[in-house]
Amino acid sequence: MTMLTITATTPPKLSTRVGALLRGDARHFQIAVLTALLAFNMGWIDFGAEPLNSLLAIAAAVATQIACTRRFRLPTLDLRSPLITGLSLSLLLRADAAWVHALAAAIAIGAKFILRVDGRNVWNPAGFAIVTLLFALPRHVWISPGQWGTGAWFVTLVSCAAFMVLNAARRGDVALFFLACHGALLVARALWLGDPLTIPLHQMQSGSLLIFAFFMITDPRTTPSARRSRFLFALAVALLAHWLAFAWQMRPALYVALIALSPCTLLLDRIFPAGRFAWREPAQQGAAR
Repeated sequence: MTMLTITATTPPKLSTRVGALLRGDARHFQIAVLTALLAFNMGWIDFGAEPLNSLLAIAAAVATQIACTRRFRLPTLDLRSPLITGLSLSLLLRADAAWVHALAAAIAIGAKFILRVDGRNVWNPAGFAIVTLLFALPRHVWISPGQWGTGAWFVTLVSCAAFMVLNAARRGDVALFFLACHGALLVARALWLGDPLTIPLHQMQSGSLLIFAFFMITDPRTTPSARRSRFLFALAVALLAHWLAFAWQMRPALYVALIALSPCTLLLDRIFPAGRFAWREPAQQGAAR
């Protein structure tokens, strides 16, 4: 007589499923963190973010992604990238007209599809759109105020730290490299001028700086592949931004430095070759951009 054994399986806990989801693709947690930061900034502090502007940025990013996916006949539609771009623009970009946010999102996503070299993005989409509009519409576009207050800065710091710990993209080192270089340059300048060290400390306590360091310069599709290359890239961005900010009195120095030096990642990848980054394992990858 054959015995039939039935084994009951316990479904995985919610925390286990969420953890597996985040480990599989860091963009899920990135979207969650950026959404939480935007909600916190709209609900508890006022640094210029408007719900309509944010909605337009996100909607235009998603619409442009859909249009470009159809135009370039890609087999899959991935909305994670435009969501990240729209949320980043909502946090960082300010303008005196709502339509500018939609234009910024369209430029960002369009550049991601068009401005490519060897099958990879050259510039961070949100950063490219911000710098383009800063030069094209200088009287109508500006960057979100860096100082959001101590409470907002602490929340942003904790969120960015959590993202770095859970980030499956393995690009958290470039954020630390950049912040260390940027902070060292600020301290060196303060010592040279005889300023108190409270000045560079205050300059480092910037919400915009943290978002730039953890969510823009760390973009795995536009940063060098090798660790030594990422250190050199972070150092170069910090040096150029320092020079632009203090020699040329340029307020958006960080973004201009990043966009100006991003093409150098192609050269660094040739000098120090390493495996190209992929959000998912090759067997799971689609053709989404």
